[in-house]
This record gives sequence, structure tokens and C-alpha cells, in this order.
Amino acid sequence: MKRLVLLGALAIASLPVMAQDADLAQADATEMVAVADEFTEIETSELPEAVTNAVSTNYPTATINKAYVNEEKQYKLEVALEDGTAGTLYADKEGNWLDM
Repeated sequence: MKRLVLLGALAIASLPVMAQDADLAQADATEMVAVADEFTEIETSELPEAVTNAVSTNYPTATINKAYVNEEKQYKLEVALEDGTAGTLYADKEGNWLDM
């Protein structure tokens, strides 16, 4: 009988934790969509010279495949290296790297 009471108490205590995890997962998904929506694609030729210089200085073998900008003039760059690695970089209009 003690085991049954203990098991019931543990089950009730775990319900708020499970509900909180579901709320966090939903909030994270919403935030990711919001961040992705604020960038709009631009031509790579429209990038500021400071941004292209930062890429060529720090990643000399990189090619900018796509570029995006948001209202705050922050740039999202999809780049590929000669070795086939690809990644995303973020920079401000002065060519400073951003941690996003």
C-alpha cells in the first residue's frame, strides 16, 4: 500500500514538470520562426563592403551563396568553403561578427 501511495505522489508531482517542458518547447519553436521571418533575402552584390571584406579576411576560401538582411542592418550569410563545408555567419553593417 505504501508503494501505491508513493507512486501516486510521484506521478502527481511530475505533471507540472512535463507541462512546463511542453510550454518551453512551444515557446522555442515560436521564437525560431520569429527570428527566421525577420531576415529578407538580398543579392550578394548588395552587401556592404565591410561585410564582404570581413568574410574574405576571416574565411579566405569562403564563397557567399546567399545573403539576408533585417531591419537593424544585420546580415545573415550562407557560406561554403572550398572543402565543401557550409555554414551560416552573422555580421553587422560594419563587418563585426554577431553571435545569434
